[in-house]
Amino acid sequence: MVTRLSALVVLGALVVPFAIAKDKKPVLPEYVLRAQTVLVVVDPDAGEPLDRPNANAMARENVEKAFMEWGRFRLVMDGAESDLIISVRTGNDRMVRPTIKGGPIDQRGGVGESTDSSIRIGGQHGQPPPLTDPSMDPQNRGPHIGNEVGQMDDTFAVYRGGGTAPLDSSPVWRYIGKDCLRPNPQVTAVEKFRKAVADAEKPQPPKKP
Repeated sequence: MVTRLSALVVLGALVVPFAIAKDKKPVLPEYVLRAQTVLVVVDPDAGEPLDRPNANAMARENVEKAFMEWGRFRLVMDGAESDLIISVRTGNDRMVRPTIKGGPIDQRGGVGESTDSSIRIGGQHGQPPPLTDPSMDPQNRGPHIGNEVGQMDDTFAVYRGGGTAPLDSSPVWRYIGKDCLRPNPQVTAVEKFRKAVADAEKPQPPKKP
């Protein structure tokens, strides 16, 4: 049986030329420009490195704080209520690294974050619907240790929210870059997305007859 991870690797190879914003300027659909709410999550396929077990959770927090500073979107904690879903995943410092995956390591019951200009406090009520189809991954979803093979750069991917298993679809926009989920001092991936939104909202010159 083909696992969900294998299927996504094959799918990713097909959509990379369109999705990566690093080398090509994609056209953002209208629903991205109309979006008002966003949910930031750790990529469900990501494992936490044993030597940095909070790496992805910290990347998620960095991105959330950058969105709070931006102020364009309201952060929510339920994918069914969000217009957009941002998936983050830290890169590997080596081609293969031991990780822990599954269980409550990247789950959260509440959140309390602050920036220089805003404070965010929230809680999760009940069990939100899954963002991926569990039947596509037959592996044990409880905590387990394994070796993760992946790219060395961080990944920031934008999906349309709502619907069933939204993260099983192709991302509408994606940025991959070294340490792009860290505040240096700005979070590079969020700054690139801000620029993509701003560019998409610029008036287009009239077409020549």
